[in-house]
Amino acid sequence: MKKTDIALIGLGYVGLPLALAFAKRYHVVGFDVDGKKCNNLKKGLVSRDQCDATKLRNALDHGNFHITNKLNDTKACNYYIIAVPTPVSKDYHADPTLLKKACEMVGQVIDKDDTVVIESTVWPGMTEEICVPILEKVSGLKLNTDFFVGYSPERINPGDSQHPVERIKKIVSGSTPATATALEKLYGSILLNGTYKAPCIRVAEASKVMENCQRDVLIAFANEMHTIFSALGINTEDVIAAASTKWNFIPMHPGLVGGHCIPVDPYYLIDKADTVGIDARLLKTARSVNNNMAIDYAHRIADKLRRSGGTSVLLLGFAFKPNCDDIRNTRVADVYNELKKTVSDITICDPLIDVEKAKENYGITVVHSLPSNKSYDVIAVTTAHDIFSRDAFLHIEHKPIMHLCEKTTE
Repeated sequence: MKKTDIALIGLGYVGLPLALAFAKRYHVVGFDVDGKKCNNLKKGLVSRDQCDATKLRNALDHGNFHITNKLNDTKACNYYIIAVPTPVSKDYHADPTLLKKACEMVGQVIDKDDTVVIESTVWPGMTEEICVPILEKVSGLKLNTDFFVGYSPERINPGDSQHPVERIKKIVSGSTPATATALEKLYGSILLNGTYKAPCIRVAEASKVMENCQRDVLIAFANEMHTIFSALGINTEDVIAAASTKWNFIPMHPGLVGGHCIPVDPYYLIDKADTVGIDARLLKTARSVNNNMAIDYAHRIADKLRRSGGTSVLLLGFAFKPNCDDIRNTRVADVYNELKKTVSDITICDPLIDVEKAKENYGITVVHSLPSNKSYDVIAVTTAHDIFSRDAFLHIEHKPIMHLCEKTTE
């Protein structure tokens, strides 16, 4: 029986934790095109929200995990798991460029009887319609005769210590029943809560986008309720607490929707629906509502500043969600950029993020701590990190007076 060797293509927030989980039982080669990232990972340098640094060092020390930016180092593997980002373009359309490139690379190294698994979020049908033709063309192999494919959507939640990859129930699917069964066994060997075998790849693909579309719609509903209640002078959190006493009420909280899943994945389904003549009106409306909340929040801050006669604003939090250091697609940047049109004295403080990355990626200066001798006319919580609720953090006399992003997470 052939030995199981796994190649993880893409060592980001999804690929790295999955690679470490597999490395407990199998030999794993982690591949990433970013040489600098690979060198840092080899040194054990990693974001606390990406994985536990101790787990990374242990895997490297035990010899089960090899990190490389050289594609040929993966040639001995027989399972290739692709976990690269699938973002959207500036005009909000699906952009699978990175996934296509990853398939081209994998096509160069796969051999007969190998299996390629896609973890990246895609529209229903993308694995078989786009990924497979690329793999076949580059490799010269034929699907289900020479190699096989599967789809197992990622469910990683960065910064969530309650749901590490080992505790996530994974959906698996395959291009043949035998492939699906093999992947069920492979993933099931590292998961405490097992797997769910979808009847086909398209169902597995659709389940992932449906999960995040549902959250986007529910958050949009909460945001619209918040806009209405705020105009009526009603505290939205009090309303949610009261409504939650009904057994079938689903409590969702208003907030900024950033990150790499919820504000991205709906566009993949919107684009796919358009190809079959379906106008996904609800999904488009939810996206519009959530995208516009940052502008609405900026206007609320500016209005409170005008009414108070003040000039300075403090924004607490720059990460896209509470208690993590991830700044990808953070909507706090949108709040800042809209606010600076009318306000000159703006400070953003976030002790959890990499401030150099914030400057590099957004051109925005963020500080880790606050000067003890400065006061602010308006303080707004833009990312509800737990640390902001501690008295020791705000060594200034007044407390936050606007909570813009209470509990929204990805």
